[in-house]
Amino acid sequence: MSARLVKLAAVALWFASCSATSSSGGRGAGATQGSSSSLPTLSAEGSAELKGILESAKLAELQWPSFAYRQEPVQNFYSTAENQLGWTQGGKPTAQALEIIGLIENADKKGLNPIDYDGGRWPARVESVSKGASESELVRFDVALTVSAVRYVMDLHLGKVSPTVLHKDFDPERKKHDAGIFLREHVSQAASVKEALVRVEPPFAGYGRALASLETYTKLAKEEVPDPLPQIQKAVDPGKSYAGTGKLARRLQFLGDLPPTVVVAPDSSDYSKEVAEGVKHFQARHGLEAAGKLGPQTITELNRPMSARVEQLRLTLERWRWVPHQFPEPPIVVNIPEFVLRGFDEPGKPLGVMMPVVVGKAMRTQTPVMERDMKYVVFWPYWNVPPSILRNEIVPKIAKDPGYLAKNEYEVTTYGGQVVTDGVVTDEVLAQLRAGKLAVRQKPGPKNALGLIKFIFPNDNNVYLHSTPSQAAFGQTRRDFSHGCVRVEDPKALATWVLRNNAGWTREKVEEAFKAEKEQQVNLARTIPVLIVYGTAVAKENGQTYFFEDIYGFDKELTQLNAAAYPSRN
Repeated sequence: MSARLVKLAAVALWFASCSATSSSGGRGAGATQGSSSSLPTLSAEGSAELKGILESAKLAELQWPSFAYRQEPVQNFYSTAENQLGWTQGGKPTAQALEIIGLIENADKKGLNPIDYDGGRWPARVESVSKGASESELVRFDVALTVSAVRYVMDLHLGKVSPTVLHKDFDPERKKHDAGIFLREHVSQAASVKEALVRVEPPFAGYGRALASLETYTKLAKEEVPDPLPQIQKAVDPGKSYAGTGKLARRLQFLGDLPPTVVVAPDSSDYSKEVAEGVKHFQARHGLEAAGKLGPQTITELNRPMSARVEQLRLTLERWRWVPHQFPEPPIVVNIPEFVLRGFDEPGKPLGVMMPVVVGKAMRTQTPVMERDMKYVVFWPYWNVPPSILRNEIVPKIAKDPGYLAKNEYEVTTYGGQVVTDGVVTDEVLAQLRAGKLAVRQKPGPKNALGLIKFIFPNDNNVYLHSTPSQAAFGQTRRDFSHGCVRVEDPKALATWVLRNNAGWTREKVEEAFKAEKEQQVNLARTIPVLIVYGTAVAKENGQTYFFEDIYGFDKELTQLNAAAYPSRN
């Protein structure tokens, strides 16, 4: 990425600045405010024990004893301070030690698992050390806290799971961070540990909103009393009868989709317009057709426990941590399950562009999660038919109708681009197509599958953004219909935003290029980061949280990877 970094205030499914409230001091009697110059010097025996633990990268009393995966930052915590202990003074835990222990014990508020940082083991340790401990016990307490804190900080900063484990093409450049040095220099002596740790978290408002939403849904999960709505076979229209209407109204009010002022009798079966409005609001927040009809899928989502929503938010927070904290230019972000594209702008400015998109089919041609730089756009492009589509779709159509290509503005070419035919396909040419010796491309024009423009961010998957002559799909709620590329609803608006840094490329000039009836490549004056991401929970600016179907099954996979992250390292 460019050395010139522009910090964003927002990035969407996803994105924006996480506010933090300060919290000072420690907890409990005996907490002390240490300074590096007053920390105790270890004896030769204590130093040898510390060295042995660090070299073995193992501490038996930890929940996950091996810390080989984070050995270097743990070692750096001590080597940068001449191997002095960092979390005790006068034989007692420092105020900073007690504060970071408190944060670790409440790691679930960040969507993390306190057990991974010995969350349940700290009260007994603190009590034991505070009563008086040997040098050996102090060493082991100190290392245990350093390992736990390093794990916690690294997970807050980068996530528990590397994104490339699940998405080989999502490996954005992220600033290197040594948690050990950070803890020693910025946390172990901090006036407020909580404030010090803010800098390692994603600096995006969307992340902050997701944290707030996690708190809300965690509370709902604790308050929830399971009382499933009766399922139905056929959708119920407003004004009709539904036996569980009273229960439905209570559920909608519990979720905040129906005002508490709407009074519905517990035994009511009148699916009224007022209750239908609440259902419509719920449907809009859950990626369903927001028509107010009460159908089987809506009831399934209404019956989904709040613990499942909590998990979706935890996964969203994990994915936020994969995103770079800075970008060379405001990015384009496509959120696959939401079927939405957002183009961001400079800090303090409104969203640059936002529109519905169509993504790859869930079963066969998924759009890959990736991060690349957009470098150019092409007006009136050819569509070079991928070999898989040629083999599985185009060739069978030609076999049935030798004139198929001519009717749909295709032409057969050599791999060097020489046109073989744009008319009736002979048996000889068809045989060469079947053998993979010839290619097919579609001519520029209104019938072209790419529409009149494509936006190119070079990648091995040959995926890009493009317009489309088929607009009907944008009227659907679920829009996974493509062969992997991303179709955009308003290509002119996107082109205008993408070319805003190119001199002279006004909306009027974009309009002219769409009418020119000739191929034209325009290189971007500044490349634009494109992030194709996957988030099934989005906390939006309006204070509402939206949930979407796990269409590719990535939530399920990430849940398993998160659960296995620390056990697999031990």
